[in-house]
Amino acid sequence: MSFKRLDPEDFVISADAITSTIWTGDVPTLSTFFTSSTQGSSTSYYLDVYNISSALSGSDVQFSIAYGNKFGSGSLLYNSSVTASSYSRTIYGQYRTLVLGDENSDFIFGGYTASEFHAISFDRSHYKESLLPGSLTLLLSSSAGKLYLTDDSKVSSTVTFLDSGRVYQLVSGSAGTVNTRYTNGYTPNSGSYGFLLPDIGVILLNTRAVSCPIADGGIATNITASAGNADQLLNGKAYELIRSGSFTVNSQETITSNYVFIRVRNSEFNYTENPSFISGSTGDIIYTDFINNPVTYITTVGMYNDSNELLAVAKLSKPLQKDFTKEALVRVKLDF
Repeated sequence: MSFKRLDPEDFVISADAITSTIWTGDVPTLSTFFTSSTQGSSTSYYLDVYNISSALSGSDVQFSIAYGNKFGSGSLLYNSSVTASSYSRTIYGQYRTLVLGDENSDFIFGGYTASEFHAISFDRSHYKESLLPGSLTLLLSSSAGKLYLTDDSKVSSTVTFLDSGRVYQLVSGSAGTVNTRYTNGYTPNSGSYGFLLPDIGVILLNTRAVSCPIADGGIATNITASAGNADQLLNGKAYELIRSGSFTVNSQETITSNYVFIRVRNSEFNYTENPSFISGSTGDIIYTDFINNPVTYITTVGMYNDSNELLAVAKLSKPLQKDFTKEALVRVKLDF
């Protein structure tokens, strides 16, 4: 076995971004949506959305919808004797801690301070490292009209970070292209349409902006706390807007690769320690032709640390012939 110490210039680090769809079946756009009739009162505070009927084989949760309200409105109380203690207030507090990292902060959607939102949480098993900014097109549809939403990642000059990672404003438009009907793609009076939080796979819909009249940039369907006092009702109203439209979004993943260049000079690795090469009784080379003109075949590259501990093994696709007239360069790629 022969060893050769690697030099610093033999190592190169590269990073590649890999994108893919997030829906079951690798479809780019989800246009059919289903819920489950088995979701009872114990899960009334959120609504799972499936790609096919939950009663069929192959059904899979794609995302979930939940309603959050700072004051606990729009939701049934845990206990009728405890005011404002409800699912919606708990959900609001959970996302406030997750996203803002401060229980005293408020959600500000494009300059508008919101006390309520609908959270669309993507199933974690469906996307890789994060959602891909600029790939989102969420079509909300009702009898009153249609509303296309995307994120402003392609037009933002700087990236804003919260405790949950990157945050982009949801605006009117599709596939990262902003509709400039209103300033920045926001509503005139209710700010942006919410947040895209790609690093945790969540969309926060600004409930007030979505509920605006058509003339003000909304969908003219009331999904605010004033529309009802049950989570199932408000989540169901938001679901109907999505079910009547379509949903396009991709995920992304950064693959970091470490390239190691193994340089084999003409004078190196020409002899082998294979027992079949040397006589066991005398220690002489069995085939005298190999004394001055040895031939070996490189099949494996092992990488060791300074303690001679084997860290990684690279197998060549076919044996590489080596003698004093040949040099070789073997590139090893380590992904992590």
